[in-house]
Amino acid sequence: MNTNKTQNNKAWWLVLPVILSVAFSAVMPLMTVVNYSVQDILGPDQAVFVGTEWFKAVMRDQDLHSALLRQLWFSLAVLAIEIPLGIGVALTMPAQGWRASLSLVVVALPLLIPWNVVGTIWQIFGRGDIGLMGKLINDAGISYNYTGDSTDAWLTVLLMDVWHWTPLVVLLCYAGLRAIPDAYYQAAKIDGASRLAVFRFIQLPKLRNVLMIAVLLRFMDSFMIYTEPFVLTGGGPGNATTFLSQYLTQKAVGQFDLGPAAAFSLIYFLIILLFSFVLYTWMQRVGTGDKS
Repeated sequence: MNTNKTQNNKAWWLVLPVILSVAFSAVMPLMTVVNYSVQDILGPDQAVFVGTEWFKAVMRDQDLHSALLRQLWFSLAVLAIEIPLGIGVALTMPAQGWRASLSLVVVALPLLIPWNVVGTIWQIFGRGDIGLMGKLINDAGISYNYTGDSTDAWLTVLLMDVWHWTPLVVLLCYAGLRAIPDAYYQAAKIDGASRLAVFRFIQLPKLRNVLMIAVLLRFMDSFMIYTEPFVLTGGGPGNATTFLSQYLTQKAVGQFDLGPAAAFSLIYFLIILLFSFVLYTWMQRVGTGDKS
């Protein structure tokens, strides 16, 4: 029997529009940024090639170092809170019936709110005079003012992000839990396994791939956060909530330093790729080690 078949590659033409779209929307702007990063823009038609000068200047910028450290602490805090919290909420949700549908709708509501509206909601919610959260905290005898205290501002931004994006982790974990066959639970019940043992040896290993996606998504999103803290605090007080994306915007739009801003945006992009690769590699090795 002849198993050789002529391959029909005409289907690749269907992918061509996608390739062209990606090239236009991603590759072309990226090449423009690369072009700006090695030139000093003096005017609409005047540019001087400076090589790696802007990259050296950006790497010596102390404000950038502070913003990077602030961003790392924020992203690590987001992962440390949202991943365990998302798993815990998913475990408590009903598995079937109308309660399951209702809980999914309620949990997903924060994800439907636009980012700028989220910042506005928390801007009012945290006010010490009329905001529900801010007024309750102050009435309890605790001094709270996210517009004047850097710690309060940082914690408010963190709490806002937890409220807004933990539902994404919940939905991913919930889908992963529902995909576990009932045979595993039946075997655990026969063996008399406790709920902790079921979670440790059945649910958590089966959630590994889902958690990998959740960690990567939440890390990348938190590392690029801009709209919510900008609307809530404007990066203040001082530079307490000025993360890397806001620092880049100040460079490009506020100061109109296109060369340094372009160089910094490329460094920003490489930082995200590097940390995402490290996280992915680490989680893959942890999963391989547990299986062995």
